Amino acid sequence: MRKKVTLKQIAKELDVSISTVSKSLRDSAEISEDTRQKVQAFAKLYNYKPNLIALSLKNRKTKTIGIIIPEIVHHFFATVISGIEHLANEKGYNVIVCLSDESFDKEVINMEMLANGSIDGFIMSLSKETQQKKDFHHILEATSQGMPVVMFDRVTNDIFCDKVIIDDKTAAQDAVNFLIYKGMRKIGLITTVDYVSVGKLRTEGYLHALQQNNIILDEKLILKIEDIDNCTSEIERFIKENEIDSVFAVNELFAVTAIKAINQIGKKVPEDISVIGFTDGIISKYSTPSITTVSQNGISMGQKAAKLLIDRLENDEEDEFYTTEIIETHLVERESTI
Repeated sequence: MRKKVTLKQIAKELDVSISTVSKSLRDSAEISEDTRQKVQAFAKLYNYKPNLIALSLKNRKTKTIGIIIPEIVHHFFATVISGIEHLANEKGYNVIVCLSDESFDKEVINMEMLANGSIDGFIMSLSKETQQKKDFHHILEATSQGMPVVMFDRVTNDIFCDKVIIDDKTAAQDAVNFLIYKGMRKIGLITTVDYVSVGKLRTEGYLHALQQNNIILDEKLILKIEDIDNCTSEIERFIKENEIDSVFAVNELFAVTAIKAINQIGKKVPEDISVIGFTDGIISKYSTPSITTVSQNGISMGQKAAKLLIDRLENDEEDEFYTTEIIETHLVERESTI
């Protein structure tokens, strides 16, 4: 079966711009007859089929950015959106936010809907299902048609685009080392399943910290959550059935649920069990006790992502070199650790 050809490939093969290919295929009078015929003949030969994403090329500026996030309940994604919107508005851009609800299908539908003339480029964090399936065809279509994409937080190495991340592995390692420095040895980990990229990296950080400090790994002290919305009973059982002196949770929902479970078995935080979470959100600040967390700085991440996208949108020359920006993290000490 012949591989599907893209606008970008046609442009490269004929040594013309993507815009010229697009206009030629639409019989635009702006393009010479000779060029139109050459492009159309090439497209016909390779059975080129336009898609919805091709309808929103750089020559149709909307000054609008599409944001696709997995969910909105966590404070982190809200702060990233705030950072994106603040910088985008300063530069004269508006934003449209869509939720994938951790669904691959909904992520694809959102991209196709927004790309149909609504936006100039995407800023996105991958859904859990997309990472599980490892199917990125919808994103590849966008980038191959000249529509820039910037990924943040949950990213993949299978797509060449600009990215904004934190060093999840090192941040987790530093958090667990902090617990070890405080004298903890039986450190429970509450994390996500491995196909969620950030959970996998934070798990690796936990494992590396144990190894660094010659602490033998006890697999029973690792809980991997599949269904985040219904994690309470799993975390309660994990806390009840294991002898631990501390918990490292890869998000603040897991951390506050662990604290509740610890209280239910008659123990106290941090006197009996210390807790560290990830993402310095409202829950961490105002829970009882307040939670020591790794701060991700979502505002800065959002601003950096918006700047990368807008710089690419406003650069007329196609740049094949992509940037991965790493946002610094730090540990915010509060009442949940001694």
